[in-house]
Amino acid sequence: MEQLDGNEGTSAFHMPEWMIQFADQKQEFNKRPTKIGRRSLSRSISQSSTDSYSSAASYTDSSDDETSPRDKQQKNSKGSSDFCVKNIKQAEFGRREIEIAEQEMPALMALRKRAQGEKPLAGAKIVGCTHITAQTAVLMETLGALGAQCRWAACNIYSTLNEVAAALAESGFPVFAWKGESEDDFWWCIDRCVNVEGWQPNMILDDGGDLTHWIYKKYPNMFKKIKGIVEESVTGVHRLYQLSKAGKLCVPAMNVNDSVTKQKFDNLYCCRESILDGLKRTTDMMFGGKQVVVCGYGEVGKGCCAALKAMGSIVYVTEIDPICALQACMDGFRLVKLNEVIRQVDIVITCTGNKNVVTREHLDRMKNSCIVCNMGHSNTEIDVASLRTPELTWERVRSQVDHVIWPDGKRIVLLAEGRLLNLSCSTVPTFVLSITATTQALALIELYNAPEGRYKQDVYLLPKKMDEYVASLHLPTFDAHLTELTDEQAKYLGLNKNGPFKPNYYRY
Repeated sequence: MEQLDGNEGTSAFHMPEWMIQFADQKQEFNKRPTKIGRRSLSRSISQSSTDSYSSAASYTDSSDDETSPRDKQQKNSKGSSDFCVKNIKQAEFGRREIEIAEQEMPALMALRKRAQGEKPLAGAKIVGCTHITAQTAVLMETLGALGAQCRWAACNIYSTLNEVAAALAESGFPVFAWKGESEDDFWWCIDRCVNVEGWQPNMILDDGGDLTHWIYKKYPNMFKKIKGIVEESVTGVHRLYQLSKAGKLCVPAMNVNDSVTKQKFDNLYCCRESILDGLKRTTDMMFGGKQVVVCGYGEVGKGCCAALKAMGSIVYVTEIDPICALQACMDGFRLVKLNEVIRQVDIVITCTGNKNVVTREHLDRMKNSCIVCNMGHSNTEIDVASLRTPELTWERVRSQVDHVIWPDGKRIVLLAEGRLLNLSCSTVPTFVLSITATTQALALIELYNAPEGRYKQDVYLLPKKMDEYVASLHLPTFDAHLTELTDEQAKYLGLNKNGPFKPNYYRY
């Protein structure tokens, strides 16, 4: 792995002119439209992740709800059929949700405005596999405004907002995704994005590594024209490092997950808010006094623990890393092994990025009505496959909520079948996703425009300067005013007055 430094060597990150102008005028970013539009929203954004709407707001055609989108013949208003979504007629509602998200993504909207004249992604053909929500729609449309052609699939079978996917398809984006895909549908959608006549991707934006894996497995020759990969998840980054270690990584890759602006904001602050949202919507539970075990005390685990503790829950933590374990102890949490508390806890939350963290043995020993859910990217943390046996009964309670019932009548409450809770069962804070999306966009621009030889076939961390830049773009929203170093202070610290302000080894 190589760490890029904005002040060193031939691989230095060079800020283009439009970015410099962008930074100089960032006070404009916080200006928001005073007119939202003549139409009012007929439903709250909190309902966007479910398939049930009130009769006044319903735009789900119940007559074909059970029909697979793969079996439908749909065209948008321009006559294109190069997409596969649940119902293209939902596009108008999806467009309203995207417009709401735009108001909470000031830096990304400003990037679109400032850089579209230069078109830094002109000629880029980006194939993406991420959650398809209103927030990622703003990212996709920004990439399009900067000159890129995009084709997109979903990285999670439950997180797609059908109305947003329809809005993107109506706008001309080839999108292949719908909420509730089967495993076969999931891979079919990815293949439709990649395997298309007359179109060859030259950039990959991935979340989880499934798209990258599919291209390696099915279309390895495509990497001859691909300039780079941008990956944002723990799981996907781990896969990239494995490829690099084995000498099989064919192109440069940007590790967005470990950038400060992703890990310290998306992973921590986003999960701190969305864990409560997901649990409350699915179970209507009271948190005060409940006993909860959180498996993993990385940034996601820290966010979950802080939120639950603030609500009055009794929180236990499991951890393999002694440093994270000591942090949990110093934050006031009891460090345990899962076996020690599995019989008494009311909620089990996984957020490790590992596999088989909660096994069938653990599930057998849980108390009646224990809630089990996952906040990690991958669905491998809870051994859900072990629950699909003849002696256990599955009972659907509501969307993304299942009772798994043992022969003696004991039942557990399984959320989203062990997949990512917050994006499967609720929504996430748009502003935090603006930080991540802006980082992704700049990483794509950097990799795509990098001169030959700047990046080798390895995994790179984003330059510190870029992290600081993304953070600075979001400060005007809070009417925040940075203190500036004097020349004397900068000289004393050995810093450039404009940053970077911390060395690469600094841990925030």
